[in-house]
Amino acid sequence: MLIRRAAERDLDALGRLGAQLLRTHYELDRLRFMAPRGDTEEGYAWFLNTQLQRGDAVVLVAELEGRVVGYVYAAIEPQSWEELREEAGFIHDVCVDENSRRSGVAAALVEAAAGWLASRGMPRIVLWTAARNEPAQHLFERLGFRHTMTELTREISGLRPEEGE
Repeated sequence: MLIRRAAERDLDALGRLGAQLLRTHYELDRLRFMAPRGDTEEGYAWFLNTQLQRGDAVVLVAELEGRVVGYVYAAIEPQSWEELREEAGFIHDVCVDENSRRSGVAAALVEAAAGWLASRGMPRIVLWTAARNEPAQHLFERLGFRHTMTELTREISGLRPEEGE
């Protein structure tokens, strides 16, 4: 497995994986997460392309046999009075192709992002995971992450999630 910085040549794979990430989250909670659209792959590729040249962000890809099978997107986030935290590294996305899961790809990507953030002096890494995404939570706990916050969401319409499906 090769972990490297993403490049423009990876945008099709990044769009595909990012759309997979969006669809997975949407299926976990259709009221909380964005709904997939016809241009989801292109939209995600566009977004990640805007992050490739940022000095305070990194997009890394994992290659197996010359094929991109996963990515991680991490950034340095400034001090936040809203979130009651100092400057920190933030892992925004981790996604691995379904056929390459359970082979260490996600762990390698997270550790590579952690190394990048540490090399920039970040004292900690924060990430969010969907409440119903237990496999991801187990991975992150195994890698040393701890629970610190719980997000609660209430729909303004008053519908409970099971009523909106």
